[in-house]
Amino acid sequence: MSSSDIEKLRHYCAYQERCHSEVKEKCRDLGLYGDAADEAIAQLVQDNFLNEERFARAYAGGKFRMRQWGRKKISLMLKQKQVSDYCIRKGLTEIDPEEYDKVLRHLAERKYASLKGEQPMKRTWKTLQYLLQRGFEQDLSREAIEEISKKAE
Repeated sequence: MSSSDIEKLRHYCAYQERCHSEVKEKCRDLGLYGDAADEAIAQLVQDNFLNEERFARAYAGGKFRMRQWGRKKISLMLKQKQVSDYCIRKGLTEIDPEEYDKVLRHLAERKYASLKGEQPMKRTWKTLQYLLQRGFEQDLSREAIEEISKKAE
C-alpha cells in the first residue's frame, strides 16, 4: 500500500461520509486486496476519516430529509451496505419523531388527494402501498390514512 493510495482513500472519505463496504470497494478499484485493504481501512478508522456510526447518522438523516424515506427503507438500505445493527439504530435516532409523523401525514394526504376519483377502498389501498414503498411502518401508515379518510367524508 503506497502513501498515494492512502491519500486517495482519505480524500474519498473526506468528500462525504462513507461506510466500510464502500471503502472496501474503493480499495479494490485502487488494486488493494486482503490485508492491504484491511490495513488501509484500519488506518482510516484510526485517523477518524471512516466512522460507521457517523455514516449511519448522516445517511439516515439525509435520506429522511431529502428523499422523505421511512425508517424501514433506511434500515434496509443501511443493511445492504453492511452497516451493523447498532450503527443503524444510532443512525435512526437522527430522525425527529415529530418531524417523521409530519412527513408521513403530508405524504399520505398528498397521495390520498391525488386519487380523488377512486373508490374509497382502492384509494386507501393505493395510499397504503405508496407509504409502505417509501419505507414507512404499516401501523403508522394505516393510522394516518384512517384519519385522512375520516376528514374526507
